Amino acid sequence: MIKRLLCLALGAGVVLGLLILRVNTMTQEMSAGDLRINAHRLEQHILGLAEFGKNEKGGLDRVAYSDADIRSRKYLMSLMKDAGLSVRVDEAGNIIGHREGQNPELPPIMFGSHSDTVPNGGKYDGALGVLGAIECAHILQENAIATRHPLEVIVFTDEEGGLVGSRAMTGTLTLDALDVVSHSGKTVREGIRALEGDPENLSKVIRQKGNIKAFLEIHIEQGRILETKGIDIGVVEGIVGISWWDVTIEGFANHAGTTPMDMRQDAMLAAAHLVVAVNRVVTGVPGRQVGTVGRIHAEPGAPNVIPGRVVMSLELRDLSSEKIQSLFEKIQEEARQISRETDTRISFTGIDAMALPAPTDPAIRRHIAASAEELGLSTLFMPSGAGHDAQDMARIAPTGMIFIPSVGGISHSPKEFSRTEDMVNGVNVLLHSILRIDRD
Repeated sequence: MIKRLLCLALGAGVVLGLLILRVNTMTQEMSAGDLRINAHRLEQHILGLAEFGKNEKGGLDRVAYSDADIRSRKYLMSLMKDAGLSVRVDEAGNIIGHREGQNPELPPIMFGSHSDTVPNGGKYDGALGVLGAIECAHILQENAIATRHPLEVIVFTDEEGGLVGSRAMTGTLTLDALDVVSHSGKTVREGIRALEGDPENLSKVIRQKGNIKAFLEIHIEQGRILETKGIDIGVVEGIVGISWWDVTIEGFANHAGTTPMDMRQDAMLAAAHLVVAVNRVVTGVPGRQVGTVGRIHAEPGAPNVIPGRVVMSLELRDLSSEKIQSLFEKIQEEARQISRETDTRISFTGIDAMALPAPTDPAIRRHIAASAEELGLSTLFMPSGAGHDAQDMARIAPTGMIFIPSVGGISHSPKEFSRTEDMVNGVNVLLHSILRIDRD
């Protein structure tokens, strides 16, 4: 009889414990749905970070490995510690803030961006992604929200100089890259040491596929599509592939005064026709692909000499490698026709600086869009035309990106600006996307 009573009591205790656990879980889910970030704190942190590297032109000179960059990292690490994160610097100089999950065996959810700027850059590029991530950690700590997965807030090293930190994490940072001289005047190798990293042991930084549950990055759009369309949130479909070529046009240099117009082999004239043809080809098919001729050099470069040789650049960007190749083939065909008409020779040399398209994860895109919808925000699915650390992270983890509007589409400039309400909207979407991914 006593054994039976004990079994009944034990069973009742188990049931009661499960009910309590379920109630606690439901309460946490309900409170998590009401979470919103602290707008004032986010704005103050954005302004605080902008003090590091401020110049007399109104911009920021917080290039990677500079004194301003090193000082700003101490500021960021103090904010991360205030948010309850345990902080370390890895061998590549990346700053990583860790928050334990309920199940330490689960892979972490990682989110963040970079804090370095271009010379005379703006306050928001990269900074929003870093400070937005720290703000999410603050809110979770203040509201005692426990996630199943561990969380990692990351500040990547030297994004503007070539995605150094994220390339190190994906194992694609070459030894040659370490000897490149950065904007600070230090080599990347010297810079990583200045950040208390260890460039001789970068293999320790590498994460394998499956080691990270998901990676998310919030960023200013750096374009004006969202602002022009009046959309709150950009759900990034992927980061475009980028292909570059040097185009050489060879004609014949001759006297500009004595050579009749119908007897010229004018390389500049051929180049002008080709620039127009690039625009015609790229705009002639549906899609969001872009093509640019951003550099052109004529030889001998005298006003009274017909150019005998022109070297110009060609860049194509799209989410599809196949479309980039198709556009390039059409441009080559146009070049052959121009060559015949102008009696010049046109050749294309591919440059080994091409980035492959990096599509974001469809499930994470759905989480971002659903989070925005729950918060009453409008969304637009769109590509990123600029490169980001997320394009490297997509090699090893399901990745998502959130865009917010950039006023006037201005970036890499002291005039770069995003409204506080737009930043708050975006970071709220980031917060709720993290919680959705954690439950998935």
